[in-house]
Amino acid sequence: MNQSTASREFLYVGTYTVRGSRGIYVYAFDRSAGSAELVEAVDNPNSPSFLALHPSGRYLYAVNERDDQGEEHVGTVYAYAIDPQTGRLTFINQQVSEGPAPCHISIHPNGKLAFVSNYGGGSLAVLPIRDDGSLGEATQLLKHTGRGVDEDRQDAPHVHSAVLSPDGRWLYASDLGTDKVHTYRIDTDQQILVPHETPFAAVSPGSGPRITAVHPDGRYVFGIKEMSSTVAVFSQHTDAFSLLQDDVPFLPEHYAGDRSGGDIHVDATGRYLYTTNRGNNTLAIFRIDDGSLLPVGLHYTGGDQPRNFWVDPNGEYVLVAHQETDNITVFRRVDETGDLRATGYEIQVPSPVCVVSLAMP
Repeated sequence: MNQSTASREFLYVGTYTVRGSRGIYVYAFDRSAGSAELVEAVDNPNSPSFLALHPSGRYLYAVNERDDQGEEHVGTVYAYAIDPQTGRLTFINQQVSEGPAPCHISIHPNGKLAFVSNYGGGSLAVLPIRDDGSLGEATQLLKHTGRGVDEDRQDAPHVHSAVLSPDGRWLYASDLGTDKVHTYRIDTDQQILVPHETPFAAVSPGSGPRITAVHPDGRYVFGIKEMSSTVAVFSQHTDAFSLLQDDVPFLPEHYAGDRSGGDIHVDATGRYLYTTNRGNNTLAIFRIDDGSLLPVGLHYTGGDQPRNFWVDPNGEYVLVAHQETDNITVFRRVDETGDLRATGYEIQVPSPVCVVSLAMP
C-alpha cells in the first residue's frame, strides 16, 4: 500500500519484557507532525522482540525469545489480526519455532510462508501461513553446522536473521556463529527452501554476520556484522552469490570502544544505506554507487543501545529504537542527501527492539 495516500498509519513496536514492558506497543503515527500516540499495549510477557507484517496488512507476527517450550526449550511465534480501523491487535494462534531463542521473522511476499531464525538453535524454520492469517506447524527446519574463531560467541551456529529479496525468490540467512551468509532459493510450489547454487558466502573470521538489507533492484545485498561493526557487500545473480567487498568500516578511524553492530537498511530509492552501532550509539550513512559504499555522515542517535530502526518508505523519517534508554528518537530525513535532522521528539516505550509500520487507506 502506498503510504503517501494513506489516511491512517500505525507503528508496531516489539520489546523485551523488562523494566515494565507489557509486550507489543501500537501507535498511531502523525506524519505531518512526526509524532505518535499510543493506541494500545498488547500483553505478551515472553519478549516479543522482532515483528513482521503480512503483505495484506491484515496480520502481524512476533517471535518470542523467552517462551521456552518442551525439553528442548524452543521458542514460539505468535500471529495477530489487525483491526483495519484502529490498528489494534487480536491474538490468533501460536506455533513453536522448532529452536531456542527465535530472534527474527520474515514473511514471503505471497503471504503464505514465514521464515523464523532461531539464534540459540542455529536453525531456520519454515512455517506455512493459512488463509485466515494463522500459523501452521513448521514444514521445514534447516540446521546450520560449524563454528567460528571466537570461542565464547562462535562455539556453534547462530542464525540471527533471514531476509527476503524484493522479488521473493531468495532468502539470505546471516549466521553469526559461523561467519557465513547462506542463500536459499524459495520454492513456492513445494513451500520449501533450497540451497543456492553457491550456498553461502564467507566473511572475515570473527566478524559475526547479523542481518542483511537488500537493494531494491535485488542485485546487491548489504550485511552488517555485529562483532566487527563493519559492512559486507554481496552480489546476487541467478547462478552465483558472491562477496564483493568486506569489512567496510562505519566507525571513527581511531574508535576503541565496543563494536556491536545493530541494524542495517537501504532507503526505498536504493541510493543510501544506514547502519547502527550500539557501542557508541551512532547511526552511519553511506551513499550507494553501483554497489560501492561511500561514507556520508555519522550521527548520535539520542539514546543507549540503538538496536532496530525504521526507515520511512516515503523517505521523510528515520526512527531509532534504543533498548537501554526506553526511547525511540525521531529524525527528519533529507531525501536529496540521505542526511538526518533530529526533531527532538521521542516515543517513550520500555526496551524497544523492533519498529514496523503499516499504512491504511
